[in-house]
Amino acid sequence: MTPDPTELAPLILDWFLPLTGDSRTNLALGSATNNDQALLAATRPPGLPYISQIARAAEHLGFAAVLIPTGGGNEESWTMATALTQHTRDLDYLVAVRPGLVSPTLQAQVTATFQNVSGGRLRINVVVGGEDAEQHRFGDRLAKEDRYRRADEYLSILRRLWTGEHVTHHGEFYEIDDAWIAPLDHVPEIYLGGSSPAALDVAAAHADVYLTWGEPPAQAGAKIAQVRDRAAALGRTLRYGVRLHVIARPTSDEAWRVADELVAGLDPEVIARQRAAFASSGSEGQRRQAALAGAGTTRADLEVHPGLWAGAGLVRGGAGTALVGSYDEVADLIAEYRAEGFQEFVLSGYPHLEEAYWFAEGVRPELARRGLL
Repeated sequence: MTPDPTELAPLILDWFLPLTGDSRTNLALGSATNNDQALLAATRPPGLPYISQIARAAEHLGFAAVLIPTGGGNEESWTMATALTQHTRDLDYLVAVRPGLVSPTLQAQVTATFQNVSGGRLRINVVVGGEDAEQHRFGDRLAKEDRYRRADEYLSILRRLWTGEHVTHHGEFYEIDDAWIAPLDHVPEIYLGGSSPAALDVAAAHADVYLTWGEPPAQAGAKIAQVRDRAAALGRTLRYGVRLHVIARPTSDEAWRVADELVAGLDPEVIARQRAAFASSGSEGQRRQAALAGAGTTRADLEVHPGLWAGAGLVRGGAGTALVGSYDEVADLIAEYRAEGFQEFVLSGYPHLEEAYWFAEGVRPELARRGLL
């Protein structure tokens, strides 16, 4: 069997910017999926002074990119990302985009301008949208299965526009006549996730990177194997990434003490409310994250694989698992994901500024020692 070309490639390490605000204790922060303002009371508001600190730290610490999320409770992603380009020199920005909220022609213009402003430092994270209520906040009434067909059409148009082609398109969702922009010198990579069959199909057809939320390594590996097969049938090869939180300390006991304290500070009523919401989610990926979190709150309940902790998924929408342990243990778990085919890791922690240092100063040297970077 021909080996996947990413198997011998070095790891790519990215960080996350919490555009709902940040906290030492509130695990709900970082995701605006449910738009519950009671959960979004940040002790560190997501203003440019603080968010730019995280971005500059990520660049200083050697992270390749930062993920800029989208959502009803977030600061707006493009405005924040554009501002941050003026605070950094080399850091890439993985900006979340929801197909359909603006036309593909306007999106092509936005991406071209961002590339000019940033010096070609854009990557695009396509968020098709798994929650009807969240889409309705933005005036989008399409059903989930329709959103994936629209994303397929949207991305096809967008890629054509990036080449400088004059695009006339009459499809199911878009009627466009003679749209064009100047061709991009730096075409951004497209990241796309999702767990439903429709999501896997769109990722196989359009993504450069398939990005999934963290499940146990073998389970996550089985998912990307499905994408790999679909992409191969289309003559395409993708890179594979995983979105995870991390709590890394010099010793395992120290790391797990932090994880236990984060859960101990949660309101049981909030946990119950969020569990019910996640279990009935329209997102296949969200339901899978909720299933990992289970029904308990102890380490025994939430450690779903050695060193993989589902505590964040008790209350946080989206990515709900964390790598927890000593520097060596976290490096071991990253190596497990690497063996399953994952090359890129989009990481975060609470608070995002301090945890970037814990990881970069503790785990990164161990990964380098093993020849993974």
